[in-house]
Amino acid sequence: MSQSGPRQFVESAFGRAAALLPPSATLTRTGLGAMLVAAGVHKLLDPAAWAIYVTDWLAPLLVVSPVVFMLLNGWLEIGFGLALLADRYTALSAAVAAVSLTATIGYLAVVWATKGQFGDVLARDVGLAALAFAVFSDAVRGVESGGE
Repeated sequence: MSQSGPRQFVESAFGRAAALLPPSATLTRTGLGAMLVAAGVHKLLDPAAWAIYVTDWLAPLLVVSPVVFMLLNGWLEIGFGLALLADRYTALSAAVAAVSLTATIGYLAVVWATKGQFGDVLARDVGLAALAFAVFSDAVRGVESGGE
């Protein structure tokens, strides 16, 4: 078999697989929406598990208790996630997610640098923020070209 044989086979197989997938904008939007809904539902079911991310110095700055904060956040995440899944208000929902995740990254970076905590969540949220910005970018471009 020639050198191009295996390469052509792999490229052809990947091409066929890619043809079966929805467009990347749809994948990113539904992935972000599903993540927001899942996180929101979990916050409603177990807000105390999420409240551990509120450090001693942040808690007094919140208007409500960390548990109530997570409950409120859970409802918001579900709402914005459902909007993304329904492909409604996509730019707004993605922008809110991007800003929220960016603020969370800033907060987690401070906690990681000062206390050595939550570095794993920080690393994950960097990727999620990039996903939210990608969805926002696609949505805004869709608005400009007559979509959404």
